[in-house]
Amino acid sequence: MEKIFIVGLGRMGQGIGRRLAKYGHKVGGFDIDKKSREVASQHFSVFDSLSQLKEFFDGRKVVWLMVPHSVVDDAIRDILPYLSEGDIVVDGGNSYYKESQRRYKELKEKGVYFLDVGVSGGVYGEELGYCLMVGGDKEAFDFVEPILKDLSYEGKGYAYLGSSGAGHFAKMVHNGIEYAIMEAIGEGFELLKESGFNYDLKEVARIYNTGSVIRSWLMELVQKSFEEFGELEDIKPYVEDTGEGRWTTLEAVDFGVPVPVIALSLFMRFRSRQNNSFRDRLLAVLRYQFGRHSIKRDE
Repeated sequence: MEKIFIVGLGRMGQGIGRRLAKYGHKVGGFDIDKKSREVASQHFSVFDSLSQLKEFFDGRKVVWLMVPHSVVDDAIRDILPYLSEGDIVVDGGNSYYKESQRRYKELKEKGVYFLDVGVSGGVYGEELGYCLMVGGDKEAFDFVEPILKDLSYEGKGYAYLGSSGAGHFAKMVHNGIEYAIMEAIGEGFELLKESGFNYDLKEVARIYNTGSVIRSWLMELVQKSFEEFGELEDIKPYVEDTGEGRWTTLEAVDFGVPVPVIALSLFMRFRSRQNNSFRDRLLAVLRYQFGRHSIKRDE
């Protein structure tokens, strides 16, 4: 049994905490939002102040950050007074890998390890296990590996990928690929809808998932989306992007690597904010399915 303290108890932070508690780990947590603390406290120990972090551990500390990338520096600043040499900070959010490398260096100077861990699996990860992509010092990875194993899909959905930044870079590319796949799905189903054949789209999605070469979890979520939201008439065709697709495209420019499909999928999300489109309704509900991201409805 390992001890871990989670800072940030939103959907993902709570899911990670509940899964680890289920596997017998001693989990503590904190969130600035009182309601999030109240909900999480039903499943593991939750504290009203970060100052209690130090009391939670009787040895080496492992603090897992599950906060938006824009407030990671603030979170590190707040926990740093309670950390000691050799402790480990894990950033499980979608942070830009160069920022993770900077944080690694800053914490290294203070004797604290920093691991950047890309996490995929969405809200289903709590039950099925997550995919975890890890960058940082191997010694720190080895120490937290029992935690990663229990968090991961089938106990093997995790990997040490290399030095600082490697985990978040891999997650960035993962999300860029995700953008492209979702765009292709949206385009294909829009063509089906406009073909004149009056397809039952959920039945098409079902058959695509039954032995075809494009069967996938995302296609399963397409089927689920049509089952839950019908023909998507009342879904506003507005598709957010949360940074990773932009970062992937910009890094490709810097490295001189052509990623036209990923880049176009990013630009099509920008387009969704200007015109009405069936494909963007589908992308919007897909984001809801795998991450419970909010959807906008037409008035």
